[in-house]
Formats: sequence, structure tokens, C-alpha cells
Amino acid sequence: MRAAVVRTFGGPEAVEIAEVAVPEPGAGQVRIKVAAGALNPVDLGVRAGVFGGAGKTIGLGWDVAGTVDAVGVAAAWQVGDEVVALVPGVADALGAHAEYVVVAADVVAKAPATVDAVHAGTLPLNGLTAEQALDLLELEPGASLLVTGAAGAVGGFAVQLAARRGFVVTGHARAADEELVRSLGVADFTADGVRPGSVDAVLDAAVLGERALEWVRDGGVYVGVQPGRQPGSVRGVRTTAVEVSADGARLAELVRLVDEGALSLRVAETFALRDAAKAHARLAGGGVRGRLVLVP
Repeated sequence: MRAAVVRTFGGPEAVEIAEVAVPEPGAGQVRIKVAAGALNPVDLGVRAGVFGGAGKTIGLGWDVAGTVDAVGVAAAWQVGDEVVALVPGVADALGAHAEYVVVAADVVAKAPATVDAVHAGTLPLNGLTAEQALDLLELEPGASLLVTGAAGAVGGFAVQLAARRGFVVTGHARAADEELVRSLGVADFTADGVRPGSVDAVLDAAVLGERALEWVRDGGVYVGVQPGRQPGSVRGVRTTAVEVSADGARLAELVRLVDEGALSLRVAETFALRDAAKAHARLAGGGVRGRLVLVP
């Protein structure tokens, strides 16, 4: 089968489409015939060597939507089931940008019934990141939350999910994105930030760091999206960052919200798997609103 991999680190040209063996599922695993999967900033980091792994062949891709193709012993799925899953890893030989992928059965969820595979393939990584980041906030309903990068992938999910939790959400993004961000259900919008110390918490999807930390009140909370890169604590503000984990049950809840129309999925452009390098170049160029999706 074909898979997108990197053998040497570099720019988009480092992405190769390799011929590799079709993986076989072991006990408690399923094999998915991939229909679609989003390209994410983490893939650009893997390609550039941010996470290490020099001298190895490293697979790309974390998001997958497709059809169960084979099952291992004690895997509670059937061949033919349409599913989504998160395929985490920054140094594995095979990722989700491939024609087939094997995952643990418990990280899989039934695919949304109301959208196609291209849209479904944008949900797992960013949806779970947003949900797990909101967990880290430990806020009560009525708390004020500012989400930076509210027009982006994680930020867009976060503002919708935060509003459902009863938080008073302000979306921070470029002025040109105000209409989009307001459509996601925020209570307020800002392109310039807010008064220092005026919100209970910040979810910093745009990785603004110390600038975003200034907006949090004394004793509040700051949650980043890049582990190890969150600013240090000041004024009693608790600072942490989400490290996403695969979770089939939580993913199933996100699927339910998609099917209820409470969580929107945005696709900007699709690319054939053979054009993965072009997709990397497009994402690296910035300004993408919606997801770039690879379709084997």
C-alpha cells in the first residue's frame, strides 16, 4: 500500500509516498481502510524534525475516517463499520496518511451519519484536543473564558464546546474572521485582546503565550495546546497545556454533537495522497480557514 512518510527532515519536499506492507491487526485492534484524514500542524512539526527520530522512517497523519477492513481477536467492531479514530504518534513508522492503518479498537468511534468521510476526517485530533483542554480548565458554568485562535481548528471547536458547558466565551481572532467566530456561538469577539486580568481563563489555541496570560485574572488558569511551551505561572495563575490522548468514548460524544448539528466541521480543500507534499506546502503558507484533507 501507499503511505506518506519522511526519511529525512525538511520542508514539504521531504514528504515521500512510499510503498509499505499493509499492516495486520493484532488482538484488540482493527484495521481501517482510510477514506480521508486531515493534515495538521503537528504533521509539519514531525516532517521538520521537531519531535526527533532522525534516521528513522516516520509516518504522518493523526486523523482517520474510513471503513473497518479487518479485526483482531476481541475487537468489538465489524468489517464494514464506518468509523473515525485518532492515530497519535510522532515517531511511528506508519500514520493515518496511508491507504490502511491499524489502531486499538477502543480509540475508534462510529463515524458521523450526517457528514461525508472528508468532513469526518477533520474531527478526531482537534475535537479531542479542544475537549481535553477544556477539561484542564476546571471551570464552573458562568466562568469567563477567552479562546485565542478562535477561527482555527482547535479554537473553533473549543468555542462551540465551551459554550455548551455554560462558559461565557470571548473569541479572539483576526478582525476579518469576526463573522465566522460569532457564528460559532461566542458571547463576544475581540481582535485586539481584552483588559489585563479580566477573564477567569484563557485557552490559548493561537499560542500567544505571555500576551494571553496577561488577560487572565489573578488566580485564574491558562491552558496551552503545545506541551512544554506554556508560560510560567504568575499572579497565582495556574498554567498548563493539553497533551491529547486517543479516547473512543469521548470521540463518540463529539460525533453525537456533529450529528445533532451542535459541532461544525470545516473543509477548505482536499488533496490526493500522492499530493501530500503540496498539502504540506499549502498549510505551511498559512491563512487556511477550514481543514486540508488527504484522500487516498
